[in-house]
Amino acid sequence: MTLVAPSLLAQQAPQDITGYLWIVGIIAVIIFILVFLMVFAKFFWLWIQAKTTGAGIGILDLIGMWLRHVDSKVIVRSKIMAVQAGFSDEMGITSKALEAHFLAGGNVPLVIRAIIAANKAKIVELDFKKATMIDLAGRNVLEAVQTSVYPKVIDCPARGSGKESLDGVAQNGIQLKVRARVTVRANLQQLIGGATEETIIARVGEGIVSAIGSATHHGDVLENPDKISSTVLARRLDSQTAFEIVSIDIADVDVGENIGARLQADQAEADLRVARANAEGRRAMAVAEEREQIAHIEENRAHVVQAEAEVPKAIAQAFREGTLGIMDYYKLRNVQADTEMRSAIARPAARPGGGPVA
Repeated sequence: MTLVAPSLLAQQAPQDITGYLWIVGIIAVIIFILVFLMVFAKFFWLWIQAKTTGAGIGILDLIGMWLRHVDSKVIVRSKIMAVQAGFSDEMGITSKALEAHFLAGGNVPLVIRAIIAANKAKIVELDFKKATMIDLAGRNVLEAVQTSVYPKVIDCPARGSGKESLDGVAQNGIQLKVRARVTVRANLQQLIGGATEETIIARVGEGIVSAIGSATHHGDVLENPDKISSTVLARRLDSQTAFEIVSIDIADVDVGENIGARLQADQAEADLRVARANAEGRRAMAVAEEREQIAHIEENRAHVVQAEAEVPKAIAQAFREGTLGIMDYYKLRNVQADTEMRSAIARPAARPGGGPVA
């Protein structure tokens, strides 16, 4: 058994630890290089595109996007579009701004295309900040720019609304059916918070109906339909909306029903019903009064019969008291018989069929 001196063991231990450290370091360097090569290969083509186009996005920026869960392809391509269109970082279109808009849920390529379209048109002022605000508000900023450059035509009433025309009645009672076409241009200054197409359609429809109702005769509207357009345009119906009304064109005007005559006929029918009801009420009152008078007559007849029943009693009482003689009674009977005969002669004779003789 060989014995090693303690001094030799003390010298061999540091040499082993140093060798291990070298091996670990080499392995770490190899892993780092492999990871770097993998990451570099992942973003190589994006980095080449950004480098060759002058987009100003480095490999470290791409790695940072990857760590922040940002779609680097969308950011690089959007920045390249902005650079190719002549926009610089001084105009606010930086990679950081694009990342921030992406993380906020915005559509970065759509915003860049809208800014490019507005810049090329040279009639619409749109910066990056305003474009991102419009996009985050839920509006299609590219469509808004296109509508600002190329005005949009809106049918009034809208297609699919179930109404074929706007119906108004002139002061002479004639109904007019109107179809209009409204040309609008997007107003980027009021696009956020402004009313939509439905509000424009509702306001224009209300204005047309009001203009028709203000016409004295329906022929005035048929003669000059442009009066409706000028009247409606003067009311500034596009205020607080996302659009600017360019023109209102009356596409078609048709004559409808005679609403005034129909209303007059309905009113006459209603008046006739009221008159009939009043007449029926008066007839019922007359019948009731007649029956009441008949009841009074019968009551008076009952009083007469009752009074006539007292006459024999009075005659008998007069005989008993001696105030009425027998000759006076005979004279009274003769007068009654003469009266009855005269009444029978004056009464018309009955026909064989039962009716009186004329």
